[in-house]
Amino acid sequence: MPSDRLLTPEEPPAVYERRREGRSTFVITVDHASPRIPHKLNGLGLRAADLERHIAWDIGAAAVAGEMSVALDAPLVAQNYSRLVIDCNRNPAWPSSIPTIAETTPIPGNAGLDEAERTARRTAIFDPYHEHLHALLDEREHSGRRTILVAQHSMTEVFKGVRREMHAAVLYNRDRRFAGLVLEALRREPGLLVGDNEPYFCSAETDYTIPHHAEKRGLPYVEVEIRQDLILDPSGQGSWAQRIVGALRDAEIAYWRTHA
Repeated sequence: MPSDRLLTPEEPPAVYERRREGRSTFVITVDHASPRIPHKLNGLGLRAADLERHIAWDIGAAAVAGEMSVALDAPLVAQNYSRLVIDCNRNPAWPSSIPTIAETTPIPGNAGLDEAERTARRTAIFDPYHEHLHALLDEREHSGRRTILVAQHSMTEVFKGVRREMHAAVLYNRDRRFAGLVLEALRREPGLLVGDNEPYFCSAETDYTIPHHAEKRGLPYVEVEIRQDLILDPSGQGSWAQRIVGALRDAEIAYWRTHA
């Protein structure tokens, strides 16, 4: 399958953006914003119900990020296709970039792909997303604008039968300075359980967006996970967007006070 024909002209592009000229210091990304599968991949052989589950996308993350973008006047860059097609937060050289099993669910349409099929997915979906984000960050750097990268994700409340009690999590890799301030701000709310690099952690072996775009440039950053059952509807999405925005603003003031 030629790489330039994976997506038909009638389908949405691989990436969408809001508020490119936003005045905020923050740039928000959503690596797993959509459960959409290109028409030519025939749903990857999955049931429609499976494509609505967390294995296909970060449920609620794009809606929360959209409200954050409005509140902060921040650019938002989001991926428009399912991570089951190709995971835009994984190095495409890794086998897990195109999973054959997601949690415990086999993905028939990902079994036995040859190099040309893998390359087609990368060229049509992965590369445009990261090239778009790279260009935006270049543009801001060249104009002398400060940037803090925020990677917005969501996590399932039950993973392989284990209930997650934490409401959210703050993730980071080698640089904890800004993420630690966000974590402190969120943990000031009574009763809110926020994980510190758990149940996931960020690293060059498990993530792509933060190591590749933030750490390579020396940008402050944070990756945020919100439990999906808390952001299934507009009310939950709005309240969590407000909560994260407040934490980001508090952390930004504290960060620039000592890292101007």
